[in-house]
Amino acid sequence: MPTTPIDSNPEVVDAAAVSDPIELAVFKSATHSVAEEMGAALRRTSFSPNIKERRDYSCAVFDEAGQVIAMGDHMPVHLGSMPMSVKAVMDVMTLRPGDVAILNDPYAGGTHLPDITMVLGVFAPSAPDAPLMYIAVRAHHADVGGMYPGSMGLCREIYQEGLRIPPVRIVEAGHLNESILQIILHNVRTPEERRGDLMSQIGACRVGEIRLHELIAKYGISAIKKLSEDLLDYSERLMRAELAGIESRSVYAEDFLDNDGFSEVPVRIQVAIKLDAEARSVTVDFAGSSEQVASSINAVYAITYSAVYYVMRCLLPDDAPASAGLMRPVQVFTEQGSIVDARLPAPVAGGNVETSQRIVDVLLKALAQALPGRIPAASSGTMNNLTIGGVDTRTGKPFAYYETIAGGMGARPNADGISGIHTHMTNSLNTPVEALEYAYPFRVRSYSYRPNSGGSGQFRGGDGIIREIELLSPSKVTMLMDRRVFAPYGLAGGAPGSLGRSILLVDDKMTALPGKCSFEATAGSVIRVETPGGGGWGAPQ
Repeated sequence: MPTTPIDSNPEVVDAAAVSDPIELAVFKSATHSVAEEMGAALRRTSFSPNIKERRDYSCAVFDEAGQVIAMGDHMPVHLGSMPMSVKAVMDVMTLRPGDVAILNDPYAGGTHLPDITMVLGVFAPSAPDAPLMYIAVRAHHADVGGMYPGSMGLCREIYQEGLRIPPVRIVEAGHLNESILQIILHNVRTPEERRGDLMSQIGACRVGEIRLHELIAKYGISAIKKLSEDLLDYSERLMRAELAGIESRSVYAEDFLDNDGFSEVPVRIQVAIKLDAEARSVTVDFAGSSEQVASSINAVYAITYSAVYYVMRCLLPDDAPASAGLMRPVQVFTEQGSIVDARLPAPVAGGNVETSQRIVDVLLKALAQALPGRIPAASSGTMNNLTIGGVDTRTGKPFAYYETIAGGMGARPNADGISGIHTHMTNSLNTPVEALEYAYPFRVRSYSYRPNSGGSGQFRGGDGIIREIELLSPSKVTMLMDRRVFAPYGLAGGAPGSLGRSILLVDDKMTALPGKCSFEATAGSVIRVETPGGGGWGAPQ
């Protein structure tokens, strides 16, 4: 990279030559590597196992209009919705050099309250009045206050779920806003860990800023703008070319969440997809889905849009840029006040993790009618959220543990599903046993595949996971899990995957637990989670 000051020399790339495929490919890889390096910096410097080990974070690069041009290979549920967080910041403030905005409001482009986003504007020194690009870092924090340790329990309004942060400056002109930081830290159970993770996010933003300054120095302002536009246009062309090859037709599907946790009534998610090969466009309409419910499984529009974004991206080749351009041919319609487009003050903690998965299941189920040889059977369909908090009797310090537990992948039209893997809207890892027992008052008694939990078929669904955790301190346990009533579906004659189940063991007495619950547990209690398997594909031979 040049060592000369940014914009001090003529542009290396002439605007007329920007559309050269090789140059565009280099720019695509360069911006993608910026997002990846930001993620690596966050992972290395973060405090919590949830970010350091599970990698529950996402990073992305945006153009001057807030359109995403590059995403790291991180969490799909974050990445499709992050542009709305950037827009929320742009709508209420003008970022200046040295500023970093922070927010987590699900009704301002967020997903749920534990996902805290930071947005930084990147400026060319010769044009300090408006950002030339933006970068954003989102990370899931293990606690943001509220009624339950871990901030992931069943609530009746968002105000019970934790601290809601509108777009504000956490860093202003390069100086940390200690007043804002202290408000946050005084409303969480683990302030030291939160401070560490928040500082890591700021550091990741600075890493991205440095790398983008290097790109600006290489290309110059006008070429950066032209390359960004070309990247968006390229994604759009890829998406339209894909849609042109799919027969024009309308397809429909529905699936259900088990219940909302407060009642036993199933929650419907319904979709109609209209494919138009001539116009090379697609319309996705969720009319007919259940109204928003009393509990925390409601999804805001950003989540629904993100799920559609993910599914459409899956139709493209692996090397296709995941930019905003690929959604230009796609229209997404929802009914406000429904389970897929909740209104304030609906609680939404589970919409990000559970409802997002079911939205993907419904979309794939519908598309399987138009693309039967390309769509896999349903995967486990739940993130199996487990949250445990309390005071560690060994140290006297409060703790908050959060984890999503993997399940089985649905079988594919040409291969078995994979066992014990996070799928679709989650791309996180597990917390290794060593890290888990080191950081928390737990003992892992069992961690294995769940035999024969995948659906049978010509190709078998992947098996789920069995995880047993013994509590060494009295704790508050919260579960937010699904697929305990409606099994992951098979396709083309394949059998469904096994239902998940949860068990509490106290003094060798077993008690079956509902998928969505919260309870106090004594030291010595064992939590056993058996996650669903994936559906099978094709009739068994």
